[in-house]
Amino acid sequence: MRAEEFTAALGADFYAGVPDSQLKALCDYLMERYKTDPKHHVIAANEGNCAALAAGYFLATGKTPVVYLQNSGIGNIVNPVASLLHEKVYAVPMIFVVGWRGEPGVYDEPQHIYQGEVTLQLLEDMGMATFVLHQSTTKEELAAAMERFRPLLAAGGQAAIVVRKGSLTGGRPVAYQNDAVIVREEAIRRIAAAAGTDPVVSTTGKASRELFELREANGQGHQFDFLTVGSMGHASSIALGIALQRPEKQVWCIDGDGAALMHMGAMAVIGAAHPANLIHIILNNGAHETVGGMPTAAQTIDLPAIARACGYESAVRVDTLCGLDAALAAVKGGKCPALLEIRCAIASRKDLGRPTVSPQKNKQAFMGMLRNMGENESEAGCSGSFGCGE
Repeated sequence: MRAEEFTAALGADFYAGVPDSQLKALCDYLMERYKTDPKHHVIAANEGNCAALAAGYFLATGKTPVVYLQNSGIGNIVNPVASLLHEKVYAVPMIFVVGWRGEPGVYDEPQHIYQGEVTLQLLEDMGMATFVLHQSTTKEELAAAMERFRPLLAAGGQAAIVVRKGSLTGGRPVAYQNDAVIVREEAIRRIAAAAGTDPVVSTTGKASRELFELREANGQGHQFDFLTVGSMGHASSIALGIALQRPEKQVWCIDGDGAALMHMGAMAVIGAAHPANLIHIILNNGAHETVGGMPTAAQTIDLPAIARACGYESAVRVDTLCGLDAALAAVKGGKCPALLEIRCAIASRKDLGRPTVSPQKNKQAFMGMLRNMGENESEAGCSGSFGCGE
């Protein structure tokens, strides 16, 4: 079904969302039609943020809004759905459009498998009526589903349209770009070199994929890296947990702008905990590049100023490779917690692969390295495949 037909059937004029590759046709159509006019379309920090924005829209207009998200973001809407929107509380009607990653029987990455298995059950457990959109769904079938939803929405209920892979088409592809000159993969190469044998926690998306491929290309082991392939927005908190328990070693977090925005409160917790060994790096291209390139709010804010206000010892921004090298040397030998924002281009290799080992093997090797930390570097830093320290 074409995205234009899909939105016409929904009949809404306000959308809030977190981009999803499965919903790319819808995202492209919304950018073509509304761009980021906040009266009609807001790309929010996280899915709960979307639900609250949409609730505000309903309170101001009395009209039903739409929230779009990947099913991995369902966890972020549980609280507002159960304690704000539900008919036992404020009875705020809302339509959720959910990209179904990890659908049973459809190959996907490990972080999506369990989420895909429980997607429909989670939505139904929250009292939502559901409709699954597939490639052969007709306009008439969608219209019938909307008619079925109308009494529920009128009574302040919520409905979810779960979108299977390839079910939405159309939307004029948008070419996203910025003026930055640093390519993220090159930045990661220099970060990894600066970190040496220090533990590195990398965020979900292309950053972790690029870090993995860098180690492969260099013939290195992966035991120093924890690849946070899921739980977007939580890499810095994972890194904080490690840093607090292993104060004898610097811990590096490679974060993304969309991820940092999603749970920005983590920066306040880092500042309050004040670990003397945590280096927090945010690769900021102002885009959700992994899922298509739609813009984030990070292109308009001052992340170093926020970090300083949260209690980080130092916080700087760089936008050149020379500046990056100097900044990496400074944070490695400087006071922590430290934040380094790197302004990056929206760019990645078309042949970029994915990690070829399981998350559990990644965990085991990384934990083995942490157990051996402080011992002879030849033991803690052995090269080769996952399994070092096991």
